Amino acid sequence: MKLGFIGTGHITKAVAEGILGSKIKFKKIYLSKRNKKISSELSRKSKKIAIINNNQEIINKSNWIFLAVTPNVGNKILKNLKFKKNQTVVSFISTINMNELKKIVKVKAQIVRAIPLPFISLRKGPIPIFPPNKKVKSFFDKLGTSLEIKNEKLSLNFWSLSSMMAPFYEVLNTLSKWLIKRGIKKNDAQKYITSLFLALSADAINKSSKGLDVLVKNSQTPKGLNQQALNELKKSGFFNDLINTSNSILKRLKKV
Repeated sequence: MKLGFIGTGHITKAVAEGILGSKIKFKKIYLSKRNKKISSELSRKSKKIAIINNNQEIINKSNWIFLAVTPNVGNKILKNLKFKKNQTVVSFISTINMNELKKIVKVKAQIVRAIPLPFISLRKGPIPIFPPNKKVKSFFDKLGTSLEIKNEKLSLNFWSLSSMMAPFYEVLNTLSKWLIKRGIKKNDAQKYITSLFLALSADAINKSSKGLDVLVKNSQTPKGLNQQALNELKKSGFFNDLINTSNSILKRLKKV
């Protein structure tokens, strides 16, 4: 299997690193030279990775094509590329829907939309895919946990929540800075905050069958610190803002 990536940003880097550390069998990975720093760094990690200047040549050489460019770049360059019959085309582009992808690809190919995030480099986390596809599911199951979605409209909800990555990191960053201002060394502050939220997430996964609302309830004691923190954040509108922002992102996606 020969894999080609159109676009060489951080998601391509994460997916490629995940593939290199996985049990996926492949002959070659072809990368575009769009981001010289990332493509050069990846090519040094494996002799199976080759850098190619021309996007059309990447398509010509590959069995699987991953579209990993921004929506603006995608709208400019993809329509001029010629895909091959029976190729598997996997799009990471948030605002180009399936109907548009079919017009871009033109030929009869297997087209799947996927939502990988940077943690795929660790071969962890969920990867929603639409439509269901056995080959693509098997591929991403080696890089995390694939989640097949049968309806593109429903898949937009997952695209919406993928936007919470940067806000999540900003929560960690804000709390880390709070500790630093109170005399904690930067490395210790960041290690504590990231480890704390990692452990909380792991605990939530292990106990998720009970329901997340049960975790919220059990993490509080009457008039305790957690109850105070939760009530103050609720009063400030913090959690309502999460819902409102998610709705706003979803509305944007539906307009595409």
